[in-house]
Amino acid sequence: MKIAYCIPSLYIPGGMERVLTIKANYFADILGYEIYIILTDEKEKEPYYKLSSKINIINLDINFNQLWDKPLHKKTILYFQKQNIYKKKLTECLNQIKPDFTVSMLRREINFINSIHDGSIKIGEMHVSKANFRDLKEEQDTSLVKKIIAYFWMKQLTNELKKLSKFVVLSHEDEDKWTELKNVCVIHDPLSFFPDKVSDCNNRQVIAVGRYVHQKGFDILINSWSLINKKHPEWILRIYGEGRMKPELEELIRSFNLSDSCILEPTVSNISEKYSESSIFVLSSRFEGFGMVITEAMACGVPAVSFACPCGPKDIISEGIDGLLVECENGVELADKICYLIENIETRKEMGKQARINVERFKMENIANQWKELFESLCKYK
Repeated sequence: MKIAYCIPSLYIPGGMERVLTIKANYFADILGYEIYIILTDEKEKEPYYKLSSKINIINLDINFNQLWDKPLHKKTILYFQKQNIYKKKLTECLNQIKPDFTVSMLRREINFINSIHDGSIKIGEMHVSKANFRDLKEEQDTSLVKKIIAYFWMKQLTNELKKLSKFVVLSHEDEDKWTELKNVCVIHDPLSFFPDKVSDCNNRQVIAVGRYVHQKGFDILINSWSLINKKHPEWILRIYGEGRMKPELEELIRSFNLSDSCILEPTVSNISEKYSESSIFVLSSRFEGFGMVITEAMACGVPAVSFACPCGPKDIISEGIDGLLVECENGVELADKICYLIENIETRKEMGKQARINVERFKMENIANQWKELFESLCKYK
């Protein structure tokens, strides 16, 4: 099996890059697939996550990143010029390597990949939810013009998705939102680790992990923690991450006098150890693509308290069995559910044990089998 993946770059420590690396390594090392990863940007930068030596990296050296500091009129002209170059180079590349499958990570190539007739089966792979694929809430400029552009851009995207042999999303909740498509299937993100060391759920510590951005809802979590701290001042919340909202979050922590019990930690390479040192995991996101951090915590035997945000947590957590779900953005309920696990140690421990058992369905070998079945089923129609 020969598979080509299209993604802008691999030097960013992002979720999409991490998942692709995990899958590509397994496909190449365990299943023996011939894997190509085709990049467009940052040729001189090394991948952030370690890739198997069996994987072939091809950088087309388009450098879309050069556009972002240009004025709008220049950016528009240069963008279309680079898109044309990208289409030409990708067409030549695919015709040369002749993959069985070309997988778009739904970046710029999705606009033209169906028109490349290299003989490969085209698949799209989405790593955010439909509602937030074009996330205006994260931007300062949410003008009417930008919203109109986003609307028509989404319509154009949908037309391209219809032409794919298969469109893969991360959750059943998100699958239900693509009512205009008949080629959607669900394959969850795989676990990035399944460590031997697990939490005994005795430490008086709660953990959260994610970028310091509006999406992750750490402002809500800190407000919730101010309520929890009044009842359980001996407990500590550690939030591991980085991002532009850090000063704002630090100020919020100071305003509640929580500096001793709510700590913003930097990102770490040994995050599994940090999960294992904790007794409760919290996801306070306003929205997600899937929520890999929930599965990571569960793999470490830590029960999760999570907003039932779109999309992912409801696919992962079995309510009251291996974790607790909370109405999205309801900070008071979030505090109540965290307090419930703090105050009920046996329930907390039992949920932690069950979480580790239930999360095994996301192990890479199980997710790989789903991809293998998809590839083989599509080959029948080639």
